[in-house]
Amino acid sequence: MKRVQSFRRDRMKKGIYVLPNLFTTANLFCGFYSVIASVKGMFELAALTLLIAVVLDSLDGRIARMTHTTSKFGGEYDSLCDLVTFGVGPAVLLYNWSLFSFGKWGWLAAFLFVTCGALRLARFNVQIGVIDSRFFNGLPIPGGAAVVGTGVILYYYLGGQGPFTELPVLFASVAVALFMVSSIKYYSFKDLNFFSRKPFMSFVLIILILAIVVANPEIMMFTFAFGYSLSGPVWLLYRLLRKGVADLRSRKSQCEDHPL
Repeated sequence: MKRVQSFRRDRMKKGIYVLPNLFTTANLFCGFYSVIASVKGMFELAALTLLIAVVLDSLDGRIARMTHTTSKFGGEYDSLCDLVTFGVGPAVLLYNWSLFSFGKWGWLAAFLFVTCGALRLARFNVQIGVIDSRFFNGLPIPGGAAVVGTGVILYYYLGGQGPFTELPVLFASVAVALFMVSSIKYYSFKDLNFFSRKPFMSFVLIILILAIVVANPEIMMFTFAFGYSLSGPVWLLYRLLRKGVADLRSRKSQCEDHPL
C-alpha cells in the first residue's frame, strides 16, 4: 500500500501534460467569458464563445489520445471545466436572454440546466469503460450548450432584437436538460478516424457538408445542433416501433400456427 502511494506521489511530482490541458483551459476561458458577456447583454458574443468552447472541448481529448498524454488529472480537470463552460455558461445566457421574464420558473429552469449538466458529467465519469464508447448515455453536455448557442445566434440572424421572452424557450430549456440525464443513446462519433483511408465518396460528402455550412452557417449550425439533440429520441422511437412491429408479426405467426 505504501509503495502504491509513493508511486502516485512520484507521478504527481513529475507534473501534468501541458498541451491538452491548455486546450481545456481555453475551453474554461470561453465559458467564463460567455458568462461575462451574458451579464453585459452581449448575447451573440456569449453564444459564439460557447460554440468556440465546443470545438476546443472536442480537440483536447483527441490531442491527448493522439499524443499519448491522457491522464486522470486531465479527465477530472476537463469535467470541472465542462461544468462551468457548458453548464453554467448556457444557463446564465438562457436566463439573461429569455428566462428572466418567467420569474421564479425562469431561474428554476436555468438551475435545472446546470444541475442536469453536473449529473450528466458525474454519470459519464463513473461509466467510462462500462458502456460502449460509440454511444453517449444521454445528450452530452456540449451538445446541450450547442443547442443554446446556435439558437441564440439564429435568433439574431433572423432579425431578432433584444431578449427573446417567448414561452417555447422555457420548455426547450427543460427538455434539453432532461435529455442530458436521460438514458437515451446518442452517437459519440468517437469511432470516426479521419487519418485512415476512406472511400472517395466519403471525402466528397464531407466537402459537400462543409460547403453547405459555410454558405449559411447560422442556419446550418442550429440545424445540426438541434438535429443531434433530437437524434437520440428519434432513434429510440424508431427502435420501439420496430420492436412493436416485430412483436405483432410474431404474435400473428403464432396465431396462424395454433388456430382455435
